[in-house]
Amino acid sequence: MESSEQQIAEWMIQEIRQRGILRQEEAIEYVRSHFGEQYVFRNENGNVSLAKEVRNAFRKQHGGRVAWDRDGFFWAWT
Repeated sequence: MESSEQQIAEWMIQEIRQRGILRQEEAIEYVRSHFGEQYVFRNENGNVSLAKEVRNAFRKQHGGRVAWDRDGFFWAWT
């Protein structure tokens, strides 16, 4: 059985494959509504972010094929 973190990571990769990019606010909204508040947190800058376990699962699954755009707050296929 897959963990929720793995399921979230797979969803994120599918979105990026289909659309080219995934905005952070869209990912957070989806994760909150489908998986719960425990997978998001507010970082030291006051920004809402995905939980570390979700980011780790995502990184492991995409294997470097997705890049984070720090200025635009989105992930994109490389």
